[in-house]
Amino acid sequence: MREDKRRFALAVALAATLITVSTALAAELTGLRGAVPIDQEAAPPPIANEINDDKRQARNYPEQPPVIPHQIRDYQITLNANKCLSCHSRQFSAQFQAPMISITHFMDRDGQFLASITPRRYFCTQCHVGQTDTPPLVENTFRDIDAVIGAERGETAQ
Repeated sequence: MREDKRRFALAVALAATLITVSTALAAELTGLRGAVPIDQEAAPPPIANEINDDKRQARNYPEQPPVIPHQIRDYQITLNANKCLSCHSRQFSAQFQAPMISITHFMDRDGQFLASITPRRYFCTQCHVGQTDTPPLVENTFRDIDAVIGAERGETAQ
């Protein structure tokens, strides 16, 4: 019986210590809201400026969808209209000097090629995003595969 009381007391002390430490750590953390209390509304950040230079951005990983290097603020993408296809479709890409949408956008889920874009790839902004000049919300230490391999070989980044 005495051993059970000791174990219980030890468990209570450990729980109290963990609660104290976690509370102290949580007090130091700030979320994306900053120092605004949860019961108050934070001021919205200003709308970011879109990068509109039409320069293709490097991809960070092999299957990353390309980012959109121009503004798309008033582009309409509905069931009946897709403004992106007015430049990026097979029919108009040469005329507008725009990259044609990938051939994968013409494949259905069974791998069969269709004459027009597949419905599951029709809504471009599901995967493709525009670029803005906003600072990152969280720190990013991502390194692409070339940087990782170069570091293993002792090469310096260029």
